[in-house]
Amino acid sequence: MLEIRHLKTLHALREADSLVEAAERLHLTQSALSHQFKELEERLGMPLFVRKTKPVRFTSAGLRILQLADAVLPQLRGTERDLARLAGGTAGRLHMAIECHSCFQWLMPTIDQFRDAWPEVELDLASGFSFAPLPALARGDLDLVVTSDPLELSGITYVPLFTYEALLAVANQHALASRPYVVPEDLQRETLITYPVERDRLDIFTRFLEPADIEPGQVRTAELTVMMMQLVASGRGVCCLPNWALHEYSSRGYVTAKRLGEKGLFATLYAAIRADMLDAPFMRDFLLTAKDTSFATLEGVSAATRVR
Repeated sequence: MLEIRHLKTLHALREADSLVEAAERLHLTQSALSHQFKELEERLGMPLFVRKTKPVRFTSAGLRILQLADAVLPQLRGTERDLARLAGGTAGRLHMAIECHSCFQWLMPTIDQFRDAWPEVELDLASGFSFAPLPALARGDLDLVVTSDPLELSGITYVPLFTYEALLAVANQHALASRPYVVPEDLQRETLITYPVERDRLDIFTRFLEPADIEPGQVRTAELTVMMMQLVASGRGVCCLPNWALHEYSSRGYVTAKRLGEKGLFATLYAAIRADMLDAPFMRDFLLTAKDTSFATLEGVSAATRVR
């Protein structure tokens, strides 16, 4: 009566908290997912969750199946990993670089899980801000690069991890805190606090200020996110961060998060990989672990499905 796909779909609905987002994570259309739930509910003779509620409320039957999913799906994933190790061997190399200061929040737990599952794979991690990591990937010096700025390079494939919104952090008492959203002109007299990287790697410049031909009043750099938040809260400037990195501070009222532009500024984070490495069992497992970890731990991210 119950199938593995039912456990996966109900688990995805709980994690995503909406049918649309759950369908995207499962690479299904919303209608196909709705049909699958309806078919299962008719087979069981009872509903699994209450429609049109936010957050999603599960019935007793739905909660019982979720208990089963929580017990079975990790075992299934572990068995699939073991079979991949037996089929493809366990040795290999995974040297990574990241072009994202905020990514350590989800990347470190991903690496911890991966290292436990693939102890024979040689792991290395470097920041991608002191050199050009994508050309290094193409040369074979690296095996994976986490980036939101894909370059057209022969033999390089970009696997989407998730989509996020970039937000502006301002002090709670700042004049912009009461605005529904921020426009480029609002930053003409502001001190913009950024990580110490080139402007062409920062979306706040390349996709928000420069298209409007606007310069901030001043630019100041800070190495750490917590330092940036301290400066913003003290009224020393404003800064742009991914929604998942800013949520920790805005949710407890430390700073105020504002949308950039009326429609928001969205970006997709990719794992750049050489095409010849895509089918390596340990690489496939790393990508799955990265997606699972980010959806489980990061607030406000959504599924991205377009491979470049």
